[in-house]
Amino acid sequence: MSLILRQEFDDVLNPFGKNAAEFFLAASLYHAHKISFSAAAALANLGFDEFLYRLREHFDTGFFVADEVVEEDLQTVARLLMMGA
Repeated sequence: MSLILRQEFDDVLNPFGKNAAEFFLAASLYHAHKISFSAAAALANLGFDEFLYRLREHFDTGFFVADEVVEEDLQTVARLLMMGA
């Protein structure tokens, strides 16, 4: 399924660059505590650092710990640590 936006959204999002709609949708879900940081970054098709940078750039916030998603983020960190070992 792809996201189809009205022209008005395209006009507003265009200055924010490629995949702006995906980023803002993922960031909105993350800020609403509906998905974890890692899930939001993946939905936006961005790496951890790039998603964090864009959050700070557009929302003046970055990574935060929320009860609703902390377990998923901890599991992601554990997987990453195991891959690096």
